[in-house]
Amino acid sequence: MPAKIVCVRNKKNRKDWVPFICTNPDLSEDEISRIYGKRWQIEVFFKTCKSMLNLVGEYHSLSYDALTAHVAIVFTKYMLLALTGRQNQDLRTMGEIFFFLADITFAYAFRIILQAIIESIHKNFQITDEQMQAFINDFYLGLPDYMQTALAKAA
Repeated sequence: MPAKIVCVRNKKNRKDWVPFICTNPDLSEDEISRIYGKRWQIEVFFKTCKSMLNLVGEYHSLSYDALTAHVAIVFTKYMLLALTGRQNQDLRTMGEIFFFLADITFAYAFRIILQAIIESIHKNFQITDEQMQAFINDFYLGLPDYMQTALAKAA
């Protein structure tokens, strides 16, 4: 059986390497690493559910529906804990920082795009300045009110 071995640096200890063995040699090293990363997250999920959230041993029933309900409740507990942990610890949830660190605002980017469109129209269709101003006014009036307001504030 053909196999491919991919070695990846350990995130916790940069001196260590973690080997992955894949039986599909056609996959790229990056794809193998990505798949194993997802698989490891699933393994951690099930271990947490079994050992910390009492997926096994807490509930004893012979009813399939009751067991399915128990598994659903345990998985829901895990999702709530993961959500709470992410909100309290993970910097990816600091959404407001995204807007403060933006390179350019949406309005400024939109103006750059409009300026490029206007220059292309002038160049390719040889229209007069009055015709262009009429086109811009019609375009602006065709925008929803909230966009007109946002563009007026950015001017």
